[in-house]
Amino acid sequence: MKLFKEQIQEHYQIILDSIADGVFTVNLDLRITSFNKGSEEITGIPREEAIGRPCFEVLKASVCKTQCLIQKTIKRKKPIINRPVYILRADKKRILISVTTALLKDSQGKIIGGVETFKDLTAVNNLRKALRKQHSFDDIISKSEKMLKLFSILPQIAESSSTVLITGASGTGKELFARAIHNNSLKKKGPFIAINCGALPDTLCEAELFGYKAGAFTDAKKDKPGRFALAQDGTIFLDEIGDISKAVQIRLLRVLENKVYEPLGSTKTIKTNARVITATHQNLEKLLKKGKFREDLYFRIDIIKLSLPPLLDRKEDIPLLVDHFIDRFNHLTGKKIVGLSQNALAALMLYDWPGNVRELENAIEHAFVLCRNDLIRLHSLPDRIVPKNDDMLISKGLSLREIEKYSIQQALQRNQWKRMATARELGIDKNTLRRKINRLGISVLR
Repeated sequence: MKLFKEQIQEHYQIILDSIADGVFTVNLDLRITSFNKGSEEITGIPREEAIGRPCFEVLKASVCKTQCLIQKTIKRKKPIINRPVYILRADKKRILISVTTALLKDSQGKIIGGVETFKDLTAVNNLRKALRKQHSFDDIISKSEKMLKLFSILPQIAESSSTVLITGASGTGKELFARAIHNNSLKKKGPFIAINCGALPDTLCEAELFGYKAGAFTDAKKDKPGRFALAQDGTIFLDEIGDISKAVQIRLLRVLENKVYEPLGSTKTIKTNARVITATHQNLEKLLKKGKFREDLYFRIDIIKLSLPPLLDRKEDIPLLVDHFIDRFNHLTGKKIVGLSQNALAALMLYDWPGNVRELENAIEHAFVLCRNDLIRLHSLPDRIVPKNDDMLISKGLSLREIEKYSIQQALQRNQWKRMATARELGIDKNTLRRKINRLGISVLR
């Protein structure tokens, strides 16, 4: 009988060692009772060192001290599926893994511990970054059809020296587009000088744009170069050009037509070779009809026009943008946040984003301040974004098609893009999943 049990135990270990994923079991004291070969390879810790030690000493996961997942499973008698966390390998390298936990019971059904399986997500993370790179131009990230059309013509626009007008609501990324044009232009080695014209009164706007000589006005103690002088051999970006006065419009028109200007208080004409890119959130055609914007200036700046869609019209970009902002804030703060919970992502998808991409970035920064774990949850998001009740997460804002598409995309990502595992999690067969992927136009990493 003893020999038979030893054979069963040996066969059990062989089966576990044949699994590429990490698998280990713990008793009720959370001490490791088995540790497969996959666990050894992912953690870098030999089985002999792991057996008998508390699991938190072996994995050193980011949630071990505050929210031990396997302990939660034992207490609540509920499994945890595909939770991303960071662990510390034996070589001190932090890696991202996906954890699934379940109860461990004896032959009588009594709970005797827990079992945890985990996958190394390093390769998946690299693939996600590669995919995001495919949907980017400079620092602009998108996979929406409208934005990709703009990406396709940006290289030709950058190569030209023509004046560009960028329109779009506040927060849509007009300055990012201006910088992308400059960074890919023949003037990329020159300066990029940005000025928000709408934030300055008339006299100060002229002084900032064209500079001034000492004595030009009361506080002009010495000569000061303007933004056009600073942008020589580079690009000047005039944001909110729709807000400038008629007087400044006249002076700006001369610069665009003749490439010359005079600083305030000077009679000397200065030449400029700066490329001009303008932007506005206003409808310039309406301002023309009201007589608030000069027609001749409008046609001078409207040589090439780029109209940026609001985030409300490109919600498919939200997951990409969220990943991008999480990476950025992880780098800035030293945190290791891996993503958003499903409910948090759903809340972002349902919100209308009047402040566009800038508001989304601010929401993620807000969540970083409040988040104390690896995963951003609903309570870490700004109150205005969180739905009043959970039912709104599925009943408002998204069509059934969109809800289905995002559910499948998230399931594919959790299962490392393996269709069989994804179909099993979703409760459908593989052929049904394939048809849904094709019908919904889901891009699948291979």
